[in-house]
Amino acid sequence: MSSRSMGEILMGFGTLMGSIMFVYTMIQQFVPEYVSHYLSVYICRITAFAYPYIEISFDEFTGGGDWLKVSKAYTAIEAYLGPKSSKRAKRLKARIVKGNKDLAFSMDDDEEIVDEFEGVKIWWSLDKTVTETKSFSRYSSATEERRHLTLKFHRRHREMITKSYLYHVINEGKENMIENRHIRLYSNNANHEYGYKLWSQVAFEHPVTFDHLAMDPAKKQEIIDDLVTFSMGRDYYLKIGKPWKRGYLLYVPPGTGKSSMIAVMAKLLNYDIYDLELTAVNGNSELKQLLHNTSNKSITVIEDVDCSLDLTNKREKKKKEEDKDKEEEESNVDRKVTLSGLLNVIDGLWSACSKERIFVFTTNYVEELDPALIRRGRMDKHIEMSYFCFEGFKVFTKIYLDLESHELFDTIRLLIHEVKVSPADVAENLMPKTIQRDSQACLQNLIKALERIKEDEKLKAEKEEA
Repeated sequence: MSSRSMGEILMGFGTLMGSIMFVYTMIQQFVPEYVSHYLSVYICRITAFAYPYIEISFDEFTGGGDWLKVSKAYTAIEAYLGPKSSKRAKRLKARIVKGNKDLAFSMDDDEEIVDEFEGVKIWWSLDKTVTETKSFSRYSSATEERRHLTLKFHRRHREMITKSYLYHVINEGKENMIENRHIRLYSNNANHEYGYKLWSQVAFEHPVTFDHLAMDPAKKQEIIDDLVTFSMGRDYYLKIGKPWKRGYLLYVPPGTGKSSMIAVMAKLLNYDIYDLELTAVNGNSELKQLLHNTSNKSITVIEDVDCSLDLTNKREKKKKEEDKDKEEEESNVDRKVTLSGLLNVIDGLWSACSKERIFVFTTNYVEELDPALIRRGRMDKHIEMSYFCFEGFKVFTKIYLDLESHELFDTIRLLIHEVKVSPADVAENLMPKTIQRDSQACLQNLIKALERIKEDEKLKAEKEEA
């Protein structure tokens, strides 16, 4: 059956139904209410008999109210239809993927394509509904769009569609998603109550790998082994009866590579990153919604957790001025994330709502954090990324200058052992400042920088002693 003949059938069916409804409206004026009720029932039965097609809808979001979540079925079907849309749809949407090199196509809104499975034709259409939502301005209204895919088929094929075709679509869609997968970086939207999207996303194309990290090789391999073991641990976590999640605490001085470590973790495992800004979260309930809308195979990051609201080690400190600004605190309590609220979503009942998920907290001052937040079982592995060492220096010179040895290495080795310098400072001094890329000049710049740091540390120590 062609798409054109399908349209002719629908047109004929519409004409028939129009005639029936006209007659029904005329009769309804002259018959009792109970008779009208029976007539409407029989008209529905006639409609079902005359219209032989069944429709199944797949909404883009599942859930209700504030608990909307992207439908896994919708995304899998969308991935399945993508290659077919590029060949069969007349109106398409295009986006750039794979490092801004390739284009990916999908159906445009209100478009329809025909698929075929085991000799049976199936119709897919993409539709959207637009509704008005709250707006910050009283002079304008905001709108939100929600899409749904509709599958249409003849009723004689119901069993084949529900038992074979849909499983074929979902499985092939998942394979397409894996093949075309690229890491996404998400950030939470403030004031999301004015729209249904809690997270904004961009493509994550950071070039860093574990080879670029200035870290002791043994420690680096330990972290890699830990991550890979976790990613392959589905059956093990099921066996021991624990949610498939893991927490990492990165505590380091400023400039020692926290962000780079998170990036290489995501690239190693091919996980998405959710950068959670707690100060933009309006309370514990919203925090639950945000984490409910994170995907499996993801890393949720809270950077500088020591600076985030009341999550520091305040339970062990004496309370001072308890009654000060009490009314203000009570009025704001529902809009703040609390320590107990955070603990509940990372280690309570809510932690079991997703699988294969990693939490990463970073801090410059680990001693300021509440022990309940960083205990084992919540932050399972503590990674201290210390100041620069000579092993890291050799990694950097290989990457930045293509050098494995140099006569100035011994001088630099002594200085690195005597001062506290961050990888960021070393990297800046090793980067060539001229087109000629003079390695000798770069190493000399680093020596001068290390000597300045050494002198500054000496003066600081003398002042403290005085």
